[in-house]
Amino acid sequence: MLSTRGVGGVVLALTLVLNGLAAVTDAYAQTQGSDRRQDRRDDRQNARDTRQTGREDARDAKAECKAGDEKTRAECRQEKRDTKQDARGSAREQKKD
Repeated sequence: MLSTRGVGGVVLALTLVLNGLAAVTDAYAQTQGSDRRQDRRDDRQNARDTRQTGREDARDAKAECKAGDEKTRAECRQEKRDTKQDARGSAREQKKD
């Protein structure tokens, strides 16, 4: 028969084993969640960078358009809008992937 001291040791050992298993599963779950969150952050940052590049390209295109005399101001504005809209579409595609 187990003494009180022996039962306490068994209970302590089981407690340590179960706590160790719980800690391993929690750590694994947090790592997966952290990876997914980091992936989403990276996707959002890449989309922001794409939109910013689109804005800069649109500014440059409008400046070039205004410098030339072949298009009206309205046509230059529309060209800028189209360039920015294309950049937004590219950013949305990056976030979906």
